[in-house]
Amino acid sequence: MRLFPRTLLALVGITLLSLPCAAQNWQNVGPDGGDARSFAGDPAHPQHIFLGTTTGWMYESNDNGAHWLPLAKVTANADDMVLDNVVVDEAKTSRLVVGAWVLNHPDGGVFISEDDGHHWRSVSDMRGQSVRALAQSASDPKVFVAGTLTGVYRSSDGGEHWAPISPAGSMEIHEVESIAIDPVHADVIYAGTWHLPWKTDDGGKTWHSIKEGLIVDSDVFSIIIDPTMPSTVYASACSGIYKSLDGGGQFHKIQGIPSAARRTRVLMQDPLNHDVVYAGTTEGLYKTVNAGTTWKLMTPSYLIINDVHIDPKNTQHVFLATDRSGVLESDNGMQSYRDASVGFTQRQVAALAVDVHQPNNFYVGLLNDKRFGGVFFSPDSGATWIQRSNGLDDRDVYALVDSSSGNLLAGTSHGMLRWTGTSWDDVSNRMKETSRRVTHAVRKKHGRTYITTHVTTTETVATPDGKIDVSVRGLAYADGQWYAATAAGLYRSPDTGFAWLGGPVMGATDFRNVSAQGSNVLANAGYLVYGSVDGGKTWKALPLPSGWRRVRTVVVDESGRYWIGGRQGVATSDDQGQTWKVMHQLPIVDISGLTYDAQLKRVMITSYESNLIFGVDPATMQYTWWNAGWHTHAVQSFDNRLVAATLLHGVVVQPAQSASATAH
Repeated sequence: MRLFPRTLLALVGITLLSLPCAAQNWQNVGPDGGDARSFAGDPAHPQHIFLGTTTGWMYESNDNGAHWLPLAKVTANADDMVLDNVVVDEAKTSRLVVGAWVLNHPDGGVFISEDDGHHWRSVSDMRGQSVRALAQSASDPKVFVAGTLTGVYRSSDGGEHWAPISPAGSMEIHEVESIAIDPVHADVIYAGTWHLPWKTDDGGKTWHSIKEGLIVDSDVFSIIIDPTMPSTVYASACSGIYKSLDGGGQFHKIQGIPSAARRTRVLMQDPLNHDVVYAGTTEGLYKTVNAGTTWKLMTPSYLIINDVHIDPKNTQHVFLATDRSGVLESDNGMQSYRDASVGFTQRQVAALAVDVHQPNNFYVGLLNDKRFGGVFFSPDSGATWIQRSNGLDDRDVYALVDSSSGNLLAGTSHGMLRWTGTSWDDVSNRMKETSRRVTHAVRKKHGRTYITTHVTTTETVATPDGKIDVSVRGLAYADGQWYAATAAGLYRSPDTGFAWLGGPVMGATDFRNVSAQGSNVLANAGYLVYGSVDGGKTWKALPLPSGWRRVRTVVVDESGRYWIGGRQGVATSDDQGQTWKVMHQLPIVDISGLTYDAQLKRVMITSYESNLIFGVDPATMQYTWWNAGWHTHAVQSFDNRLVAATLLHGVVVQPAQSASATAH
């Protein structure tokens, strides 16, 4: 993982050897949950379970799912690697083989670990292949078969070397989403594609379509074979679930489960009672106890099920890997279930706020988790978390700010909301300022008589003007006034955030960040930066440093100095943005976050390319730094320690015993 350019390392005299060791990495404290993708059980130790993610990370549980621990990333340079297929090698259970693909890109590969997932290497033959399916032969453990976007591949040496076995340039056998190998004959292979299933009986020398009974152009997501009766084959598709009793010669559609609007991502057969099959769909988990004759929905339909793991020692003990809600667990064959994500943290934290009056209270705002996300609150520095999303209505939360007045505001995908103590209330009331002429009667006494005159003045009146129902990416609070950076412009509120004045600024609308100290306010809209010295009443467009095209984040420190961060690094201005000085002495670029910490009196700087956090003293421009062990983008202090939001893994907290930093 590249921390920063070698030339900059030499410039500031920092070496990689001087970095704090991995044991000092900050503790990941949650909130637990997020996207869980795939399971694999250790056949030699059933209590040992592996769990793949959508971020390239592998997790494990050594206590049958009670707790999860992050092991490692299968490849260091990809945060969007989907680990859809994890196989524990039957021949050597400390060896894992993973098939992976990259979101929104035709990339991926096969990765192997020889030490229970702690270290990984890429297999050269499959490098760059988007691997969507992977299976190991039960009759010959050296045989692995993979399905990719380009076709079917086979390995006869445990996954070390691979060769294509689907016809070169085939117009049919590509975009392979599912693979199954006959439990008795390793040369009998089923391959499900994005349009129909195929089968080979001779290890790939010849293939034939097995589409009889399937609706044309059905994406085949999962194929399973009954281990005691290999002629019985189940296949799941976007058009439903199908069953064949003659090895794929003829399929018939199973009734009572997924309509065409649902997708069945996974089928899993009970290893002891083969009449029991679970179907994980995009609209909940279904179960049959009579080999598919009837099905029952076992969970709410809003759950998206990616994988099912059945405890081989107790098949009533079942785990689900889900989108957004992490890992779910049941002790009674899914008659009921509970959250089982302790230690599994795959949350996209967009916002972090530390309570102004009680610094051990944390608030975080999450992205993409809908009813399972929103805002989470921790009253004990991250040890426990409570969801506080009542009233958010599945909104994404981009910004959270707690003010000295005791108001907590959230900037969301649809306006601003205020926490009342029990729920979030919409306070996105837009006001319009209009001028009007008002005539007042003025009565003055002259001697013993009164003379009445009429004086006409102009006054500004604010009237309701609808709602700010757009994304609010940034919030700031200073001197009793709130500021909001929205997709409709910049707004300010002098009344605890209940009514907002503003709008587009000099034609610019899509604002991303805003920061304020006193009456100094700084905001950015991508390629543009604006400053105000009168509390947001008037704005001035500011030039960017030479060579800069875009600004990601802004902050104003206590002295009124402006700071901007972007791909080129960090720049500062002492003259309200008229001139800028780039901080060449700072050994990071590609800035992900700038915040001013009033307790530390430092500007906290984070980068997309580094695990390091830098704290710059505005008075001396000297900095200290910490190695968080994670990529972060927001940092605040509490109780003489730091807490930070990561890009993909929740909140991390600096250990109390290593609260010191390295100075420069």
